[in-house]
Parts: sequence; C-alpha cells; structure tokens
Amino acid sequence: MKKSEILMDFCLIPILLIVNFCVGGTLPAAVMLAVGIVLIVKGGDVFVDAATWIAEVSGIPKLIVGATVVSLATTLPELLVSAMAAHEGKVDMAIGNAIGSVTANTGLIMAIGIICIPAAIKRKDYMLKSLLMLGAAIIIVVVGSFAKAGKIDGIDTVTSILLIVIFVIAMVDNIRAAVKAVKGGKEEKLGPESKTKAVIFSNILKFILGALAIVFGADLLVDKGSIIATSLGISERVISVTIIAIGTSLPELVTTITAVIKKQSSLGVGNIIGANIMDLTFIMPICNLISGKPLPVAESVAMIDFPACLIIGVVAVIPMLITKKFTRAQGGVMLLLYAVYLVMTVLGVEKLASMF
Repeated sequence: MKKSEILMDFCLIPILLIVNFCVGGTLPAAVMLAVGIVLIVKGGDVFVDAATWIAEVSGIPKLIVGATVVSLATTLPELLVSAMAAHEGKVDMAIGNAIGSVTANTGLIMAIGIICIPAAIKRKDYMLKSLLMLGAAIIIVVVGSFAKAGKIDGIDTVTSILLIVIFVIAMVDNIRAAVKAVKGGKEEKLGPESKTKAVIFSNILKFILGALAIVFGADLLVDKGSIIATSLGISERVISVTIIAIGTSLPELVTTITAVIKKQSSLGVGNIIGANIMDLTFIMPICNLISGKPLPVAESVAMIDFPACLIIGVVAVIPMLITKKFTRAQGGVMLLLYAVYLVMTVLGVEKLASMF
C-alpha cells in the first residue's frame, strides 16, 4: 500500500468518526448514512489488511490466513449491520441486509463484471461453491415458504445448523484449495521489514481504526436507515435491501472493478460467490443467536427477497456450469432481473398489480 493511501486512511477515518460524535446529531440522516457507508467500506479495507498482517505475524500460515481470516474479515460490514439490527429487534433490516447484499453482489456487481469481460471457466473450480451458494439460498426460500404458511416461526436453530454446515464445508474447501495452490512450493513468510516498530504500530493502529470505523459505520447504517425509512413512509426492509445492502457490498464492487481492469473477471466472480456463501450461511445463524429466538420472516421477504436471491443466483451459475463460460447475455439477464427486483421492492407487489 502506498504511503499516500496509508495517510488517507489514517486521516479520513478519524475525521469521519469525529464528525459522527461532534455534529452527527445535527446533520441530515441521508448525510450520516453516507458517512456510515464510507466508514464501513474504508474501515473494512483497513481492518482486513491489519487482521491479515497480525495473523501472519502470529505464525498462522499465509494460505490459512487467505482462506479463513480474510474471508471472515471481509464479511464484517454485513455481519455487524445485521447483528446490530437483530439486537435492536429490527429483524426485517437484519435479514434484508444479508439477503439484499447477496442479491446485489450477484445481480448488480457480478453481472457488471460478466458484461464487461465474459470468460471461459473450468467447471471444477466453480462447481462446489456454486452448489453451496444455491443450496443455502434454497434452504432460505424453503424456510420463508414454511414461515409464510405458519408451519414454522422463521429462521430457527434447525435452519441455522443447516446453514452452518454449509459454512464449514465452504471453509474446508477454501483451505483445501489454498493448500493445493501452494503444494510443492515453500510457504511465503514475512521478512524482517514487516516486523519493525513502525510497521507494528501502523498495523495495530489500522486494526483499531478499522474496527471502530466498521462498528460505528454499522451503527449509523442501522439508525439512520430506520430514520430515513420512517420519514419516507417506507419499510425498513426496503432501505435495507437497497441502499444499505448496496452500500455494504461496495468492497465486492471495488474487487470486481479491479478484476475487470486487470482482465481477470473470473477472479472477481469467484470472490463474489465466496462472499455470498458467507453472507447466507454465517450472518443468519449469528443473528438468530443474538436474537435468542427464531427470526420471523415477513411476507414480503418470503415472497420477494428470498425468491429473487435464488432466481438471480440460478441464472448466474447454472448456465455457467453447463456451458463452462460466462456470457454478456447472461450478465444482461442478471442485471435485468435485479432491476425488476428493485422495482418490485420499491413499489411493492400490490401497487404494481394495481397498475396493470
């Protein structure tokens, strides 16, 4: 990382935190929501860098760090937003952010990457992760259907256990893939220059600043999102699956844009599928644990959000697994489906039906 970027991180995050504490209560909710998004995106970036360095310095093999620590750290923005919402009893926001992030990752960010650079792929590299993502989405849709029919109370312990099983399989596969990638080579270790006092201080400070930024950014997104929803007369669900979900998905957008610039769209797609698995299988069980009871699923969530997540996911991976390539037409369909989903979400099914 360049010195200018490090200085910007050390200046920008404290400035935004000061703005939040000193004048946050007097600024419009929309402005503070934007501040929250910047805090959570920059904080997540800084936190991942610092967490990776700390893990490597602690002697954890780099391949394990990449397969586990980085994966978990990059999920922190979505996790904290949903966890805080669940703690405050804002279940629609907790579920909406997690599901909305997955749908935005796939229907918006992944679609853009595929449209920009369609690519041929090796089926074996995507098979397991794609099936795990769809499996988790299917579980969520089935649970939503049962909850809507009154057969279960919502996302309960059984659902959480099933999702955690998928999460564990994904983590094991990450480690297996990392081991395979470095098989026959030596583990890259940090040099002495990475353990100087200046580097140690810098990374500890980045870790603290990153953690604070994510925590307060998530808090702003939950609080200001609720205020905006109330002032506009819309549900917290709508805010969570649109503005907040897209906001917490910005790191994946940056990764995808970088991959497109480097003409490595398959790398960006792989990262998105991995992030989706984390969002679906890790966040929901954590929210269920925090809530201490089953997470009730609203009718609109069961009818629109869950199916949209699955349908766009199917369009994203099934044609790819069959043809062994991503096409612009596929990306266009995904983007169109996401646009339809946003319209249905903002206007509502009943309002749309009355227009026809």
